[in-house]
Amino acid sequence: MQMSDRFPPIPRGLKWKYVGQRIPTREGLRHVRGLGRFVDDFRMPGQLYAVLVRSDLAHARIKSISVEGALRVPGVVGVFTGEEIARVQQPFPQLVPPPASDVVDYSMAYRKVRYQGEPVAAVVAESLSAAQDAAELVEVEYEPLKPVTDPWKALEEKEVLVHENIGTNVAARVDYEYGDYEAAKARADLIVRRDLVFHRFSSTPLEPNAVLASYDASTDSYLIYCNNQMPVFLSPAILRALNTTADKVRIVTSDIGGGFGVKIINYTYLVLVALLSKLTGRPVKWVETRREHMLASSHGADRHFKVEAAFSKSGELLGIKAVTVDDIGAYARHEPAGLTVWAQVAPGATRLRNLSMTMYAVFTNKCPAGPNRGFSRAPHQFMIERILNAGARELGLDQVEIRKRNYVTKDEQPYVTLNGCVYDGGDYVGALLAAAEALGYARWRAEKERARKEGRLIGIGFACTLDSGSPNMGQVKMMNPRVPNVGGSEAATVTVTFDGKVLVKLSSVPQGQSHETVAAQIVADVLGVPIEDVTVARGFDSHSHPHTIHSGTYGSRFAGFGVGAVLGAALKVRERIVKLAARLLECSPEDVVLEDGKAYVAGSPERYVSLRRIARTAYSNVEEVGDLGLGLSETFVYAPEMRSPDERKRANLALTYSYQVHGAVVEVDRETGVVKVLDYVIVDDAGRVINPLVLEGQLHGAALHGLAAVLYESIEYDESGQLLTSSFLEYLCPTALEAPEFRTYSMETLSTSSPLGSRGVGEGCGTPIPALVNAIEDAIADGDVWLVSSHVRPEELLRLIRGREGGGA
Repeated sequence: MQMSDRFPPIPRGLKWKYVGQRIPTREGLRHVRGLGRFVDDFRMPGQLYAVLVRSDLAHARIKSISVEGALRVPGVVGVFTGEEIARVQQPFPQLVPPPASDVVDYSMAYRKVRYQGEPVAAVVAESLSAAQDAAELVEVEYEPLKPVTDPWKALEEKEVLVHENIGTNVAARVDYEYGDYEAAKARADLIVRRDLVFHRFSSTPLEPNAVLASYDASTDSYLIYCNNQMPVFLSPAILRALNTTADKVRIVTSDIGGGFGVKIINYTYLVLVALLSKLTGRPVKWVETRREHMLASSHGADRHFKVEAAFSKSGELLGIKAVTVDDIGAYARHEPAGLTVWAQVAPGATRLRNLSMTMYAVFTNKCPAGPNRGFSRAPHQFMIERILNAGARELGLDQVEIRKRNYVTKDEQPYVTLNGCVYDGGDYVGALLAAAEALGYARWRAEKERARKEGRLIGIGFACTLDSGSPNMGQVKMMNPRVPNVGGSEAATVTVTFDGKVLVKLSSVPQGQSHETVAAQIVADVLGVPIEDVTVARGFDSHSHPHTIHSGTYGSRFAGFGVGAVLGAALKVRERIVKLAARLLECSPEDVVLEDGKAYVAGSPERYVSLRRIARTAYSNVEEVGDLGLGLSETFVYAPEMRSPDERKRANLALTYSYQVHGAVVEVDRETGVVKVLDYVIVDDAGRVINPLVLEGQLHGAALHGLAAVLYESIEYDESGQLLTSSFLEYLCPTALEAPEFRTYSMETLSTSSPLGSRGVGEGCGTPIPALVNAIEDAIADGDVWLVSSHVRPEELLRLIRGREGGGA
């Protein structure tokens, strides 16, 4: 493998025939024809089925588990409890520093349950129906304990602890001091204080979590089919839990029916099902139900803010001081990485230079939290965009005007932020103005005033957020210096086969991002072959695909790291093809042109050799190949230089920084509180766009996900830790009927840091959330209403409307 952040020079005459084109995705065609292959489509000889028995209580000691009735059900092979799993599993490592690093975490509850839905027993049977029947006969006796559900109270609570052995509910605390907030406050004309809540919601992909695992006693090895998004990055935790080594565990993914971050911490189920296979001596499959997914997959952590912001009278945001608490649930399985990831976009789109943050993550008796689209950056930028609106209202400024005065300008790019991140080009103000023009901002403001006279409530909102991509994993050192990772990397292999076709293997683990299509576009252009001649291997296989420890699909990283690896491998193969073609054509390598599956001499297209001929020579003619070496295959690892944060927590924490501006117009029904979206505009800049169709799909998906969070989707617990939203009857996902038309407009500013100038764009970083909340508040407020939460309920709006109008709740 070659590792570099530099490539062979891209030839001047290289034609981008496919890159930039609206090419229909290969993955989409496969799926609409019903030819996708997901975990549940795999079968193994002798396969068994697992069903999990889950706790009904959020916090309790396990007094006893009776499995006798379950074992009598015909077809049941075994019933295993947390005690039995603990005898064959090592606890999972926790990302946090001491004392929380001493938390004991197994795949199943061990002597105590810490959230509703935590597995307490696993039934394994010959058929799924037998396992389901037997699971109902497992009897668990509990000693109920008082739960911890309020994150602010969890900070100070000493008597009721989720993990008694660490003596606190605080999983981590990190303090950040950038610039001098107190000095900024001293010269400010206005101090704004606000509470905010970025609420708990999640992702609900069509395919739930699923695992098929087989243990081979003859080699003491495991084969695991799964839909985890980043199995290689998580392999240290998996290997430690299984008490084995990487050569003994083969992890395979194929098609994945959506991820969005929620399929990251399902590694606990990978380990559990693998151990069930070892204990039974046969392959075991487990597929999550929708209710299980809502109860116990993972949720995006809710973040609670107490914010103080300093403004000048002209509207300049001089500084922010905030205390935040993240509710990470019962275990630190990926969280509290959120206490560091936000720093990729510490000032958001603004020129903020003074920022003081004290951040906590706390354990509660809720489902463990994990990444969710826009992980950690979305709540932080929600706070900044809402504070800008608060400042505008207090100062009597227009919301577009205050953003114009605070956003980083085009002339300041590339821009070094207050904590050392390097924004890689763009025009945030230009995008804001373009969004306002496309929306018809002046027209809607006039319409808003006319509608108010008619008793209708119309509001307009804007927001700009950055979708930082290809993260520097050294950021976690700001919370836990013992974490070994720094930087990021990705690998790819490009092979021209002996018959002149092209095979590409990726280290990413896509779940709908069309990596197969995008990689084929790049490779076809670099090698000068028809795109139909390029095959990109589906999914990922840890025993046959190239990879690095950072590999996976998360953090909007394919357009940076992934494209870098594909481009590097393709350019290296091209270099070999050109040199061999020059020998066959008896010309200089500089005169070789690759096009349409042939190599010809520049200016003399009749003097050519086919790629098939070149490939046959490369693989079989030792004499002709000589010192070039046999074959046409290259593996390239792209690893741009990234450093650990310094003692002041400063570093460039991501490779690319795409951005979006959203403008929304809403109407709030004064009789019901229901919000209707009247118009919606998106202006994005993803750098070089490799496939506009793919980009538009990402934009629409992120926009609807954010809209859903504001208007429909919220994970709710009661004080006893019981989940109140365990199905789609309570957790409301919008359908096509609720989805507005998103009008999209693109700008294209090439990234100054990525190999092709492209930027990651898959998460969107929650731009719809502050845009919509700003619009809703604009509709119902006359300066006296502040919406605290990122989730807006009709009944709350109705109460605010009636209260403002003097009618009572």
